Amino acid sequence: MDSSADPVTPAEVDAYFVEKLLEPEPEMDAARRRAHEAGLPRIEVSEVQGKFLMLLAQIASAKRVLEIGTLGGYSTTWLARGVGADGHVVTCEFEPLHARVAADNLAAAGVEDRVDIRIGAALDTLDALLAEGGEPFDLIFIDADKENNAHYIQSAITLGHPGSVIVVDNVVRDGGVLRPGEPEDEAGRMLKGVRDGIDMLGSNPRLDATALQTVGVKGWDGFALAVVR
Repeated sequence: MDSSADPVTPAEVDAYFVEKLLEPEPEMDAARRRAHEAGLPRIEVSEVQGKFLMLLAQIASAKRVLEIGTLGGYSTTWLARGVGADGHVVTCEFEPLHARVAADNLAAAGVEDRVDIRIGAALDTLDALLAEGGEPFDLIFIDADKENNAHYIQSAITLGHPGSVIVVDNVVRDGGVLRPGEPEDEAGRMLKGVRDGIDMLGSNPRLDATALQTVGVKGWDGFALAVVR
């Protein structure tokens, strides 16, 4: 049998893109290992997705980035690279263990001086940021508990400015967005939150939005992208 006829997997395509388009990143590989060894869920963005976030921050000329959902700091590091040495990232994380691992990873990557990790419920942190009245954010990356997506998007609008970019991750979930299930269980609540977020992106007059499906090492998913009017 001709091996060239064997099906190619999305993970293999991702590996090809990593080899061709990304520089070797031993410190990023080590960051991923530290997070996994600490018991953090293996749900961080992929390598190509991380590079996408970095480039998106650069395309948007973002100097202030808000991330909702730090996990082990993998995406945070890419965003911190994107804003440059004179930029700043505020990242929200509920779990203290995740925040500690993220702090170690950011330090190992040499970007800890441009990142502020806020520990606690993201809704409370966002309220605190609003009360502080600081400079608006140029890019907001939402990748936390999906039940609160609509709340996070509303806060992103308020904390941003006309032209701010909002990215909402995991909006397809193997097609589950079309089959939300029962709202009484955790999976149903999560998918309802995803759909509520999509509804807000499509109906809020201050947003211009689209969504793209993705396939790769993380399976079939996607992200929504919006600009604040």
